[in-house]
Amino acid sequence: MKKPLLLSLVLLCLLLCACGGETEDPGYPIDYGSSRLYSRAELDGAIRLIQREFAHWEGCEMHAIRYGGDGLCNETNLAWLNELAEARGLEPFSACICFFSDFHSPKEVPVTEAWDPDEEYTDWSWWLGRSAGGDWVLVDWGYG
Repeated sequence: MKKPLLLSLVLLCLLLCACGGETEDPGYPIDYGSSRLYSRAELDGAIRLIQREFAHWEGCEMHAIRYGGDGLCNETNLAWLNELAEARGLEPFSACICFFSDFHSPKEVPVTEAWDPDEEYTDWSWWLGRSAGGDWVLVDWGYG
């Protein structure tokens, strides 16, 4: 009787490990759109960086994240991100990606933050770049 239970636990662990690369359900919608450039795992890697940064925005509440689309991953935007990378001492990027988010700011905003209190922000951009074979780097965010 112990063997089926042990086998079930092993299978459950394997299933959970197989799902480990995906972004967990954050409680708000994530729109991956459709991409011919990036896999779901690559999109998830970028989203995790956005979520990690946003987690430091005290009192803000995320409402949605969506992929900006392959059309924004062009040479013009890549050149712009590379200008930012050079100014920050980062190695040049060979790829870029953009997401948009909607969030609400807290009623009381610390002086160090740029957003208005108790405001709904839509289409807040998140720009990331990466070098060949490297991980995504969150380079810029905000309206632009």
